[in-house]
Amino acid sequence: MAVNVDAVIPAYKPGEDLLDLLEKLQKQTVPVNRIIIINTEREFFDEKLYKIASNIEVVHITRQEFDHAGTRDMGMRMSTGDYVLFMTMDAVPRDEKLVERLLSGFDSGEIPVAVSYARQLPKRGCRMAEKFTREFNYPEKSVIKTSADIENLGIKTFFCSDVCAMYDRKIYERLGGFVPRAIFNEDMIYAAKAIDAGYGIMYCADAEVYHSHNYTCMEQFRRNFDIGVSQAEHPEIFDRVSCESEGVKLVFKTAGYLLKHGHWYEVPHMVVTSAFKYIGYKKGRNFKKISLKKCLKYTSNAEYWIESGIKM
Repeated sequence: MAVNVDAVIPAYKPGEDLLDLLEKLQKQTVPVNRIIIINTEREFFDEKLYKIASNIEVVHITRQEFDHAGTRDMGMRMSTGDYVLFMTMDAVPRDEKLVERLLSGFDSGEIPVAVSYARQLPKRGCRMAEKFTREFNYPEKSVIKTSADIENLGIKTFFCSDVCAMYDRKIYERLGGFVPRAIFNEDMIYAAKAIDAGYGIMYCADAEVYHSHNYTCMEQFRRNFDIGVSQAEHPEIFDRVSCESEGVKLVFKTAGYLLKHGHWYEVPHMVVTSAFKYIGYKKGRNFKKISLKKCLKYTSNAEYWIESGIKM
């Protein structure tokens, strides 16, 4: 039986990657019915450049209206697909079988799958440390994660990324969808809820997208502050598993990887960046103990604090 697949792509000040993404989605072996772009701030979006096909729809919102969970839920409700593919505007499919392979993740036969997410490959020009981070978080082997894996995998049981992830609509609606608002980690929060309800989260290693960043130290600090806040706001998920141990493991493994490949000169930068990540994360986890003024200084999403009235 044929299935209907829609795609939802939040966008903000898009560039060439979004155009590349849209062109690749038009060439998939399993066609994408509708591509819904939810753009933040109309002034930064050239519809003539990105509306390259009749199945592309654009909705404009303001920065105050954007939310990692709420905006994607808006796209889900606009969609009519049996399955909805969430992607970020800077993730580019490696080939024309991305949709086909993500769909295959729902046919494992072992356990009902709520989400099927893709492997992320480093883009050309990314740092070696970032390249290893992709390999660490997105290995070569596919796996279905369930509640039985929590003891062994810990926090990675709930790992899932809306950079490129396909959702079963019926299960999404059955579980009540994303949390109403999220500063970050809406995907992991949903994955934890799905796993607790008896569903599986499918990591499809053969469904691949190019996606990586060369963040500055302060960008990493702000990103990890928001991650820490999201975890502090959901202790029912993140307080029952170890989170920091994975970060420590990544630092040591990255250093070993850089030394092994002769990139010893990147180790100092990696160590400094890791320190910024850790400090940002710890401040985020303890955001209730610091002032709103400092939270607004540390975050990468000031609108979340203002709109939510947190610590006001």
